Amino acid sequence: MKFLIVFVALFAIALARPNDVVIVRSESDVGPQQWSSDVETSDGTSINQKGSLKNEGTEHEAAVVHGSYSWVDEKTGEKFTVTYVADENGFQPQGAHLPVAPVA
Repeated sequence: MKFLIVFVALFAIALARPNDVVIVRSESDVGPQQWSSDVETSDGTSINQKGSLKNEGTEHEAAVVHGSYSWVDEKTGEKFTVTYVADENGFQPQGAHLPVAPVA
């Protein structure tokens, strides 16, 4: 009975939430050593990334991804963009709205 109540509540929330955003462009190219994808939605969100294998076939093999994602703030209309590199050193984002550590 609890499951039914929770299911009905979640279903009602899903129906009440406006979902007018649609994908307007989606492209991808996936190969064994390189890949890329680009997605844009009707609300101004975009995601772009390109990846490749580094040091393939060695014990130091790693995936390296260069990309960006952007969105438009619903309240202010301001566009935010994050560019990044994700590699053996982790996820390294950059963006004008992100805090930067002080130089020592």
